[in-house]
Amino acid sequence: MASRPSKKRKLTPPQSDDEGDSRSNAKIQKSFFQNAAKWDLLEDQYKAKRGKKKEKENTRLPVKRDGRVEAVFAPLESLKESDDDWLGDAGDNSGDDDEAEEQKPPEEPVIPVKQQIRSAKEELAKLATALNEEPYENAGAFKALTKIGQSRIPAIVTLSLVTRMAIYKDLIPGYRIRPISEDLPGGEKLSKEVRTIRTFEQSLVSGYQNYVKELARYAKARKGEAGGDGIASVAITCASSLLTTHPHFNFRSDLINILVWKLSTRRTDKDFEKAISALITLFNEDEEGRPSFEAVSTLCRMMKAKEFLVHESVLNLFLHLRLLSEFSGKASQDSVDLPMESRKKQKKVFRTKKERKQLKEERAFQKDMDQADANVLHEERDRMQSECLKAVFATYFKILKLRIPHLMGAVLEGLAKFSHLINQQFFGDLLEALKDLIRYSESDENASEDPEAAAEADEEEDEPTRNPTRESLLCTVTAFALLAGQDAHNAKADLHLDLSFFTTHLWQTLLPISQNADLELGARSLHLPDPDAPGSSESKLRTDTRANKVNLQTTTVLLIRCLTAVLLPPWNIRSTPPLRLAAFAKQLMSTSLHVPEKSAQALLALLADVGNTHGRKIAALWNTEERKGDGVFNALSRSEEGSNPFATTVWEGEILRRHYCPKVRDAVKIMEKSIMSDK
Repeated sequence: MASRPSKKRKLTPPQSDDEGDSRSNAKIQKSFFQNAAKWDLLEDQYKAKRGKKKEKENTRLPVKRDGRVEAVFAPLESLKESDDDWLGDAGDNSGDDDEAEEQKPPEEPVIPVKQQIRSAKEELAKLATALNEEPYENAGAFKALTKIGQSRIPAIVTLSLVTRMAIYKDLIPGYRIRPISEDLPGGEKLSKEVRTIRTFEQSLVSGYQNYVKELARYAKARKGEAGGDGIASVAITCASSLLTTHPHFNFRSDLINILVWKLSTRRTDKDFEKAISALITLFNEDEEGRPSFEAVSTLCRMMKAKEFLVHESVLNLFLHLRLLSEFSGKASQDSVDLPMESRKKQKKVFRTKKERKQLKEERAFQKDMDQADANVLHEERDRMQSECLKAVFATYFKILKLRIPHLMGAVLEGLAKFSHLINQQFFGDLLEALKDLIRYSESDENASEDPEAAAEADEEEDEPTRNPTRESLLCTVTAFALLAGQDAHNAKADLHLDLSFFTTHLWQTLLPISQNADLELGARSLHLPDPDAPGSSESKLRTDTRANKVNLQTTTVLLIRCLTAVLLPPWNIRSTPPLRLAAFAKQLMSTSLHVPEKSAQALLALLADVGNTHGRKIAALWNTEERKGDGVFNALSRSEEGSNPFATTVWEGEILRRHYCPKVRDAVKIMEKSIMSDK
């Protein structure tokens, strides 16, 4: 029986074609309107273009496995991009590369350093030649020179500094250039030549100001910077040369500040010596007085800010001031006493109104003439020198009060040099300060003999060393030099001065000084340190004072100066009492047995001079039959009056006649002959 196919039942009646198309179109249109607002076609296209990677084409043939045909793909590790792929990716990222190239600045071509230095030399030579030939027509060359000096290559900077120094030294006029506002109070019309000169002067001042600022910046360059030491040395050399060549020109104080800043360090080198030499030249050649006053005031401010921790040679600069020989007044740290001649000039003279008006016009005209001819008025110079002297005395007195050890020699030597310029009111204060310093030296010397105090002093290595014996001798020399600088025979009576303190202290130090092994050693003497005490204060002191140029006297020289002032005072050589002469003569003969031969010769020569002047007063010491005193001579007495010198005789002469040095034997014979001949 034949099978019948299954019959399919239709659940719904067939739709017509028109109805199906209309319903599908309505759904599509509805969904389109719902999603159209959310579409961003441009962004989708950009992301599709940027984010979509190009698919790699499979080049392998299909493989038939288990009756099935399968496509074979290459492993990821073996895939390699072809040149076309690289080109395609580059084409995709070309937009980014174009944008990056637009943002990067164009790179400048790298020029070798040697070629830059050669070009800078040529340009500097061209500008210097133009300014030398026609300076008024090439005023703009100063800016070009400044621009070349802004290079980062140290060689070019050095060339620029030296070149501009030579240019300014040649072009700076012999007068100070003032701003235009000072010269033109009203709207005056100027000729073409005057305008050209004024334009050149203003360009010169502007370029010179920038140059001085560069010198100040380079002079303070640190060691770590590229070429810092060399450029700093060149800057200090340029500043020194400009200050000594044209001290009258603008920005003089800035150049002084550069040199004073270099002197603020205690480390001495070639640049330090250049600064010292430049300021010495400035002081010696200054006829006006104002540059010296600016330099002295700047030095005093610097030393005060550094708490006087400066090198001794900085303080010795004051000894080169011209006021030592030119100034005729007397001053202290607060006031100045003018001489009688200058006081008479200040007296007013009666004049009529017409005469005063005429005199005012003449003074204004003379002032302009003096400024144009760079003449110096004596009144202005005296005023500047008096202010300078007050600043120097204030610095000296401040150091004396603070007792700065390494500056005591320079201060005392300076006070001795300026003694003729010190007024009587300041003289008394200085003597009291010197007495305090001697007392302080004695206490310090006694403390050094104490082993516990010496151990504590050795632990404090940072503190500067002191030499109490030398300080006390310098104080004594300074005290008698100050008295000699005054009207000594009048000042001693008017001020009621008593210098017996210094005389007594000198008497007490004669025997200890004779035991000093460094009696004949000066500041520059070569002397090996004690191997048992390599860090001794004496060796440190010699090392620190080796470069001194002022305080060079040995201890023997200072002792002879003190004894001469006490026994043979120049203001009244016959006024020395016999008791003092006899006590010092006996003590000096005993001292001559212990000192070296040169010191013995100096002491015996001094006794010969004393014998020539006061032979009759001390002749009894050389004759036992003419003894005037009773009792016993005390060489360790606290004062020379209490030693009873006439109760003894000079027996040391018999030993000195057998001295190993022939010159000492001859000196003894000359000394005794001078004393006996005056008898």
